[in-house]
Amino acid sequence: MSAQRENGEDRGGDGGPQAGALTTGEVARRLGVAPTTVRTWDRRYGLGPDTHTGGRHRRWTAADVAKLERMCALTATGLPPAEAARLARSEESPAAARSRPAVGPGRAPTRRRSRAGSGMRLGDVRQECRGIARAALRLDAAALDELLLAAITEHGLVAAWTEVIVPTLQAVGRKWETSGEKYVEVEHFLSWHVSGALRRATPPTVAHRPGVTVVLACVPGENHTLSLEVLSAALTERDVPVRMFGGALPVESLVAAVRRTGPAAVGLWAQSRTTASRPLAQHVAAMEWGVRGARRRPVVLTLGPGWAGQAVAGLARPSGLAEAVAALESSVSSGSS
Repeated sequence: MSAQRENGEDRGGDGGPQAGALTTGEVARRLGVAPTTVRTWDRRYGLGPDTHTGGRHRRWTAADVAKLERMCALTATGLPPAEAARLARSEESPAAARSRPAVGPGRAPTRRRSRAGSGMRLGDVRQECRGIARAALRLDAAALDELLLAAITEHGLVAAWTEVIVPTLQAVGRKWETSGEKYVEVEHFLSWHVSGALRRATPPTVAHRPGVTVVLACVPGENHTLSLEVLSAALTERDVPVRMFGGALPVESLVAAVRRTGPAAVGLWAQSRTTASRPLAQHVAAMEWGVRGARRRPVVLTLGPGWAGQAVAGLARPSGLAEAVAALESSVSSGSS
């Protein structure tokens, strides 16, 4: 028996599973839909695997998945599912055939870049990114929640954020910027569900401990909170007490929060250079707390792209989530010693 047959791979025409074939769950994750949706499309519209294998578990080939990807793209444009399925089963729609450029002698066909759903360029990213982007484009809340939580569970908060969620958010942002703001609802929808997934994946809040707690806040005028939300979740996961104050915290309120909590560290997020404030960061870094004779100051981290080119002397500026988590954990360890 050959190695291919022993490993259960492509066995030619004997009815065995083909190499690289996917399970229904794997197909669902790739498409950004629930497994029940894939089964429904198979049962109702005949979009199942072309080749059937023995046993209860179906296997989907690249050609099978291509039809389902086409189904996703068509339904994302608002086409009724039945009509989308009819077109997905055909090679191409009449409109596509008319618009397809002719390929004559000496002209090679244009190679299409990888896209998610209706024309979102993602490039070389994890397969989960494509599924999440497709679910966001369809405004499919149930599938989006399932895919985001699956990514966090499989990869962990830090890796899921860095390698799955951020590339998808960036792709949606590029789509919005290049389409005349046509996809604002998709960006807001995705951001909202990412925020919800982070909250559901975060362990219970860690009790406050003076000198160990971390304060996280956006600088005044800054409302982008997602990066701080994932940082808060990652620190909580590591048993670090966090007090999260969200977007656009006024200066007076930030100062009051630092005085009341006596934190080991303060993370100040600025998405834009117009909101990053050196004087504010320096003021917070100079604040003292504790009893006379044993006064302490918080470690201040300047977080986010807004601080690029605006380095504050003596203050750390981590380049990413993993670096920020490590720096804040170190600050907490120093504060508790």
